[in-house]
Amino acid sequence: MVRKIKCSFCGNSIKQGTGIMFVKNDGNIYYFCSSKCEKNFKLGKNKKKLKWTRRD
Repeated sequence: MVRKIKCSFCGNSIKQGTGIMFVKNDGNIYYFCSSKCEKNFKLGKNKKKLKWTRRD
């Protein structure tokens, strides 16, 4: 069964086996659909201020 995951930054759905999984030292797990999302997350960008992300 294919498990769909949401991107932790932009909110797009990611199919299992694709994307990037990032685990911080404190145990938090973040999933990213692209390197663009990963880089913006690591830079500390606010996803609510960017036009191309879904604002939740």
